[in-house]
Amino acid sequence: MNYTLFVTSVCKVTEIFCIADDFCKEFEVEMSKNALSSSADATKRRRKRMMSDAEVITILICFHFNTYRNFKHYYLSCVCGQWKHLFPRRFSYNRFVEIMPRCFVALTMFLRLACFGECSGISFVDSTCIPVIHNKREFSMKVFKGIAAKGKSTMGWYVGFKLHLLCNEKGELVNFVLTRANVDDRQESVIDTLTDKVFGKLYADKGYISQSLFGHLWDKGVHIVTGLRSNMKQRLMPLYDKIMLRKRSVIESINDMLKNVAQLVHSRHRSVHNFIMNLLAAMGAYCFFATKPGVNFDYDVPESSGQLVFWR
Repeated sequence: MNYTLFVTSVCKVTEIFCIADDFCKEFEVEMSKNALSSSADATKRRRKRMMSDAEVITILICFHFNTYRNFKHYYLSCVCGQWKHLFPRRFSYNRFVEIMPRCFVALTMFLRLACFGECSGISFVDSTCIPVIHNKREFSMKVFKGIAAKGKSTMGWYVGFKLHLLCNEKGELVNFVLTRANVDDRQESVIDTLTDKVFGKLYADKGYISQSLFGHLWDKGVHIVTGLRSNMKQRLMPLYDKIMLRKRSVIESINDMLKNVAQLVHSRHRSVHNFIMNLLAAMGAYCFFATKPGVNFDYDVPESSGQLVFWR
C-alpha cells in the first residue's frame, strides 16, 4: 500500500473511532439509566468483550472506504495486518461476524444522532433498488426467502429491497426507510417515517405524483414538489421550484456514491442480520466522505422573487 494512502486511512480510522467511542460511552450511560433491574447472577455474567462497540462500528464503516470487495479479506489483511496496532485486542474473523449483529442498536443510533444531518427546509427524496440475488436464481433463494420481494425499477425487474432516502441541500442524509422491492414510493407509512421532523419544500421525481399524498403532506407542513408526466396538463410553477427540481440530482448522486463507492449492493450476503449491518455501515461511511454533492445557491433565483413559469 502507498505510504500516503496508508497514513490517510489511519487518520480516518482514528477520527471515526474517536467520534464513535464518545457516542457509545454516552449511549451506554443513557441505556443503563433505563435498563431493567437484574439479579445478582445476571450481573456477574455481564462481562465486557475484548472489542468495544466503537471498535466494531469503526471496522464496519472503514470497510466501505477501501477497495476491498470481500469483507473476510479486508478483515484478515487490513484489520489484522496493517491496522493491528490500532486494534490490539481484536476478535478472530468468525467471532467478529458473530458479534456484528449485537451492535445493531448502537450503530443505528450512532447514524441517527451523530452522523445524519438536519432538515433545513429544503429536502430531496428518492428510492433506489437493492438486489440481493440474480433474477434467474429467485426460486432457489435461501437467505432472504420470505423476506425479499420482486419489484421493478427504471432498470428492469429485480429481487431484493428498496432503500428510500431523504437528504438536505448540503447532501447530508436526513432519514431512510428500508422496504421490500414491491412497496410503492407513495405509501403513506413510508412517507410518514421519512418526513418525520421534516418541514418546508420536498422535491421528488414523477413517481411521487399523488393528489392524496400532496394533501397528506400539506397537512403536516410539508410541500412536496414534483415534475409533470407527459400526459398531464401544463401548470404554473414558481421559478425557484423549477430550478430546485433540476437540482434533484443531489439525491441521485448520493445513490450512486452509496452503490459504486461505498459498495452498498452485492449478492454475497449469508445472513439477514449482516445484510442490515452492511447497509447501515455503508450509509455511515458516506457521512464521513470528504466531498458530498450539494446545491450551490450563488446563482439560484431567490424564493421571494415570485416569478412564475410554465412547467414543461
